[in-house]
Amino acid sequence: MMHYAWLIPVFPLITFLILLVAGRVLKEKVAYIGIAGLALSFLLSVLVLLERIGGETYTYVLNWMTVGENVVTMGYEVTALNAMMLIVVTLVSLVVHIFSKEYMKEDDRIHVFFAYLGLFSFSMLGLVLAPNILQLFIFWELVGLCSFLLVGFWYFKPEAAAAAKKAFLITRIGDVGLLIGLVLLFNRVGSFNYAEIYTAVEMDQLSAPMITTIALLIFLGAVGKSAQFPLHVWLPDAMEGPTPVSALIHAATMVAAGVYLIGVMYPLFLASSTAMTVVAYTGALTALFAATMALVNNDIKRILAYSTISQLGFMILALGTAGYVAGLFHLMTHAFFKALLFLGAGSVIFAVHHRQDIRDMGGLWGKMKVTSVTFLIGSLAIAGIFPLAGFWSKEEILASTLINGDGFLFLIALVTAFLTAFYMFRLFFKTFTGEFKGGDLNDPTEETFNEQAAWEATQSAEVGLDAGYEERKVYPNHQEVPENEPRENAGLMTFPLMVLAVLAVIAGFINAPFLGHQLEAFLTAGLNVGTQPHGALWLAFLSVAVAVAGISLAWAMYVKGFIREDFFSSKAPSIHKLFQNNYYLDDIYLAVFVRPTKEISLLLWEMDKTIVDGVITLIGSLTSRSGKAMGKHQDGQLQTYGLVTVFGGMVVIGLAFAVRGYFG
Repeated sequence: MMHYAWLIPVFPLITFLILLVAGRVLKEKVAYIGIAGLALSFLLSVLVLLERIGGETYTYVLNWMTVGENVVTMGYEVTALNAMMLIVVTLVSLVVHIFSKEYMKEDDRIHVFFAYLGLFSFSMLGLVLAPNILQLFIFWELVGLCSFLLVGFWYFKPEAAAAAKKAFLITRIGDVGLLIGLVLLFNRVGSFNYAEIYTAVEMDQLSAPMITTIALLIFLGAVGKSAQFPLHVWLPDAMEGPTPVSALIHAATMVAAGVYLIGVMYPLFLASSTAMTVVAYTGALTALFAATMALVNNDIKRILAYSTISQLGFMILALGTAGYVAGLFHLMTHAFFKALLFLGAGSVIFAVHHRQDIRDMGGLWGKMKVTSVTFLIGSLAIAGIFPLAGFWSKEEILASTLINGDGFLFLIALVTAFLTAFYMFRLFFKTFTGEFKGGDLNDPTEETFNEQAAWEATQSAEVGLDAGYEERKVYPNHQEVPENEPRENAGLMTFPLMVLAVLAVIAGFINAPFLGHQLEAFLTAGLNVGTQPHGALWLAFLSVAVAVAGISLAWAMYVKGFIREDFFSSKAPSIHKLFQNNYYLDDIYLAVFVRPTKEISLLLWEMDKTIVDGVITLIGSLTSRSGKAMGKHQDGQLQTYGLVTVFGGMVVIGLAFAVRGYFG
């Protein structure tokens, strides 16, 4: 089946083209087309993985262009790593499509939404199957375009439009670094193919400084796409997009592309200790900083966004400390439980009429049992509680940091693990326990949060759904609610939660030590990625103890009230404010980059308008005025024209004679 792997991205591409052409006609059927395309891709991905297990890498390429003596190829390749990634991308994308069928059913542009999802799935799968880094870069840019389109899906909402531009521009910074790295790599190796790059590194065809330079430039691309410090500021704002977009793109797949990029270029990174150190410390600082910002946020989606940044930092930390399998293992487990958490948040938002502030929630455990239980499973998984998926992958990251890193990195990893458990159960307890604090759900005046604002903007932009909104008080993406309380959502929204919850429970066993580290054997077969570190039993106990401590503190504070909720903010208000304001990085970027750029642009615009346009305008004005002045002498009298002609001719003849000396 590996021969047909090229069809995996083709199915969502076909759905994109169908919906692009006939989406408005198909109306509500667009969801079924999108789901069918991803279902076919997922089934084929499963068959490809089954054939790849125990098999060899399959590569099919065609010559694309010749540059001097070097040939650039295009095609597809099935390796152990991308066979795993195909399952992750297609499965998460499939459940998000199913969830979106109900979540987006009332949106008049649902056909556009599913078309964008299809284009994104095609782009991400094309990125994964690429046999060389140039082809990866092409799909890398397409993925960025899809992120821009989906974050700004509600383009009529100023916050969504601004978030889309911010995400696009900031990730371009990293992409420029990646592009320069590709150029340097091709200049030294003469090829973009992974295998030839690996060989060049092993044969010492690249100098140590050049390897470090190229690795850091490629890493810059990963920093942008995977929202690492200091280019992480775009991801929280990207939550302005619909919640299914957050689950698919900004939790499970696109943001993992940077981690995947480091994975496929890992032999290059291993050859530079400097690059590995930079990668490790960038991941560690990102994980810690993002976790501290999640502690104080009250928007359910933004908390999960900061959590995503932190978990991506964990993956980068693992890769930077030679934990190749640990980082990629966490990429897989995180995709499942973070997609579960985002879709669970979407289910909650949907049920409470698009409120997103956790201070307006509470008491949902008895009202939304499936959402509550599955969200609890996701929270336990990300906290690292045994035996859920997050426990196994996070324990391997701690082992990698302890064995191959240093004490400072290990301490950061432990502190971040504690904070992760705390802020996730702060979110869980404030959302699902206690009593519901949302007020009157049937009062549209209380709807003040993101997606409700987008709905109202839709109405004012006259691209909405139903002119009867004011009469029937129907909320966006939601049925009429007869009782004044939240309730569980339809099966199309809860089924994906149950699927992901099962995976959040069992996925970690694929690399469990008592089962022989099967994933490690699969991913490292035939690759020179060094010996993979494994922790002792005491480290596993320490990992769980740290998670339990974080959960216990959240329980004592937000359930029992043994500690006041404002205890830390009242004791250290300046630090609390620092966390709330994202370490003032947005303000710094605004002051250092955005405003000076705008001022310079305005200055250049004034120069262009005054000097360049002024000179051109002056020339045109002089020409026009001289023409008008001369035109006044054109009175249409033939006698005058004849007299001037005779007189002028005599003057010319006279000048000719004078020049020839006839008068001398």
